[in-house]
Amino acid sequence: MDPLQPDDPQTLGNYRLLGQLGAGGMGRVYLARSPGGRTVAVKVVRQDLAADPAFRQRFRHEVEIAKAVSGRHTAPVVDADPEAPLPWLATAYVLGPDLTDVVAAHGALPEHTVRALGAGLAAALQEIHGAGLIHRDLKPSNVLLAADGPRVIDFGIARAVDGSRMTQNGVVVGSPGYMPPEQALGRDVGVSGDVFSLGAVLAFAATGRNVFGDAVAPAAMLYQVVHTEPDLTGTPQMLTGLIRACLAKDPAHRPTPAEILRSLTPGDNGAVLADWLPSAVSSTIATHASRILDLETPAGGNVPVPADAAPPATPGANPAFPAAATFPTAASQGFGPVPTVLDNPGATGAPAAPSRRRFLGIAAGGVVGVGLLGGGAAWMAGPGGKAADDKARQNTQAGTGRGGDTFTTPPPGTAPQVLWHTPVSVDTISPDQRLLVHDGTLLISGDPLIAYNAGTGKPVWTRPGVAPPGSPLAAAGGKLFLLSTEYDGDVIGLDLKSGNEAWRSRLGKAMTASAVIAADERNVYVVASVNDGRIRDGLTAVAAISHRTGKVIWKQTRDKGTDDYDVMGTAVAGRLVYTDSNDNLTVRETGKGRQLWSRKIGGDLEWTPEVHGGLVFVPGETLLAVDVESGHNRWTLPANGRRGFKEPRVVGEVLYAADYEQGLWAINPRSGKKVWLCEETGARSAPTEYARVGQTLYGASYNDDGGIFALDPRTGKSRWTYNDNKGTEEQWHIAVSGQRLLATHGGEIYALPAV
Repeated sequence: MDPLQPDDPQTLGNYRLLGQLGAGGMGRVYLARSPGGRTVAVKVVRQDLAADPAFRQRFRHEVEIAKAVSGRHTAPVVDADPEAPLPWLATAYVLGPDLTDVVAAHGALPEHTVRALGAGLAAALQEIHGAGLIHRDLKPSNVLLAADGPRVIDFGIARAVDGSRMTQNGVVVGSPGYMPPEQALGRDVGVSGDVFSLGAVLAFAATGRNVFGDAVAPAAMLYQVVHTEPDLTGTPQMLTGLIRACLAKDPAHRPTPAEILRSLTPGDNGAVLADWLPSAVSSTIATHASRILDLETPAGGNVPVPADAAPPATPGANPAFPAAATFPTAASQGFGPVPTVLDNPGATGAPAAPSRRRFLGIAAGGVVGVGLLGGGAAWMAGPGGKAADDKARQNTQAGTGRGGDTFTTPPPGTAPQVLWHTPVSVDTISPDQRLLVHDGTLLISGDPLIAYNAGTGKPVWTRPGVAPPGSPLAAAGGKLFLLSTEYDGDVIGLDLKSGNEAWRSRLGKAMTASAVIAADERNVYVVASVNDGRIRDGLTAVAAISHRTGKVIWKQTRDKGTDDYDVMGTAVAGRLVYTDSNDNLTVRETGKGRQLWSRKIGGDLEWTPEVHGGLVFVPGETLLAVDVESGHNRWTLPANGRRGFKEPRVVGEVLYAADYEQGLWAINPRSGKKVWLCEETGARSAPTEYARVGQTLYGASYNDDGGIFALDPRTGKSRWTYNDNKGTEEQWHIAVSGQRLLATHGGEIYALPAV
């Protein structure tokens, strides 16, 4: 801040001027104080604009509209005189540097700061748009970082200045790198244009750079904005999807400010994030706040020296800020960045910085006067009941999960935030192991065997030394079944709630269990090797064990040629259906184990059979439906010139199957008729596991060509994708528990809202 000059006014309206903050395209900006002690920034229009009747008319109109903007994250217009010889307006003065200067001094900001920044900017846009304004120039230098939250400045008023320039051919108003593509092309800009700018600002805060490149020439930067995708390398994983959605080229695909705010804050939108700024920035602001409060205007109009201040460090220096380093800041409050000298607390004679308690008291007293608003949960409101925000629920498409949680629908193209994440041993989760979820519990085999609460991610119980990593698990009737590692051939049943052993079973001296393959409402089914000392040695068998008592119900030797050890099975409606790596599909009765039929079929190695409506669906060059009772073909669906089908799955009365051309098919399971074929799932490796909650179909595929995909069940087209970018070529697996989508990838477990 500079002292007042001889040609500067001493007062404007009822405001006493304290010093000159800077100058810009519109005129000069002064720090001033009202008779009641309110500190404001007063902007005085330059002479040539004041002489333009068209400008005065626009200025008058924009001031009236801007006065209606009142919120926690804007610097509102508090007074104005559009009819004065030199029109002026006063806005609330914000104690805080602009985002450009903070990033220049401290580098990219931490994730929690970026999250709070995004919430504040979204709230500010709601305030601005609600008053009938579009900012059209949201950029880092128009974002101030105050101790109690970010502020947006220069809203609405810029249009009064830009009005004359907008009538010139070939003139584009805005800031390259932050204006939306439609603005760069000279087209009409709506409220979604501000959302694009918000995304660019968040990306800058998170990475410390413009994500559309470092081109110096404005035309080159505008080309990047219109024709290239942003480089979001370095943005926090949990914010990348939201930022990418904001930066969509098509305005219709961008989220609304309300959706952004819901994604970054708890459902009541009132949670407070204390210490949202890096400590170095907070300390500087606190020191500067105490100096501003001590300023008074002397009779001569120059900025005075506070009573306890040291002499100026250099001739002509601002005596209010002695021995200080220059910290450029947007103290101009909307006219562009202006160098402002801030205190150096370590300088001789400088008073100590106020304590945090004192500074927050100062802020509450009106120098800043805006409540804190910080980042929060991931697409999730807090626990339900009276404490939850009913209004937020009414205004949000939501679903209720276990424990009363409420999840809101994320903006289009944006993955929801992870609710919880747990790393486990890389060897724990088998690449081929589908997830087992039972009654709100996720079971992961390994040493130890762990049962996780699906709602919290916390272990419910652990059991060491009972199951090798990746060993198959099955659950039914409140019990978990697995092959024990403690004794060869033991099958054990564990109580799902406690992990305690309910029973232990052996098939006898002649047979040794080698894998658990399926369970139904009565039995658990296992594969066994035959060791009876006779000609049957080396063959394999299947057996059924009562999961209530642990007693063996039946044992049956498998036919020669079908006795491979690699077996995948399912038990449904009184039938045990299993495959082996010799391309056999076999069906047995579950009551006594009698084999109904077995045939070589399918083009894959062992695959887990899908049974629905009396049919078993077989992948291969064509998709085949086989009658479970007879083994006869019921219908065939050709791939129509595409490479064959991967494992099919029925979800919600629809059969889904990926093909090897990365397409996804939806099929009527009864007739075999194609419902749709989508080649735009967002996956380079089409999903092979599926789950559905409400109006969203979820798919899982391989990394790095895949991840988790939320799809429109009517078309198969992508709604959003999620990938943890771990760089491991492991299969993603998914399952649903209530309103939670559970996923594993390599050695990681995730829970996301299923909305």
